[in-house]
Amino acid sequence: MIGDSLLQAIGPDLNGSIGTVPGTDSNGAQIYAELAKKDGFEAGPYSPEAYDAAALTLLAMQAANSKDSNAVKAKIFDVANAPGTKILPGELAKGLQILKDGGQIDYLGATAVELIGAGESSGSYREILVQDGENTTVRYR
Repeated sequence: MIGDSLLQAIGPDLNGSIGTVPGTDSNGAQIYAELAKKDGFEAGPYSPEAYDAAALTLLAMQAANSKDSNAVKAKIFDVANAPGTKILPGELAKGLQILKDGGQIDYLGATAVELIGAGESSGSYREILVQDGENTTVRYR
């Protein structure tokens, strides 16, 4: 649970509380936040991960030249990991074109995606401290 409404509901008694949420201080995370803000979308916990999941699905469909789930599944690692041209938020069209032309991509996305096993991501997270009524970032791990 994280959000401004929780801070407002509990007030100063929440100061000193700690928590974690998925997150990274990568270049892709910064780009994602800027694009979301520009489009009037308030990015919250898990929205970058949802964005990346949708992007990886689209890119894997292009790489497989199919919408068959088994064919798409077989291409997820190919588009998510090196080698290939690095793809960041806002560059989906570029990634789709590279794949259409027979090239390779390394989708970094909003969360610095790196897949390490069946259904696993070597993700990072943000450590949070509630201080003076605000969620503050202690560090990224």
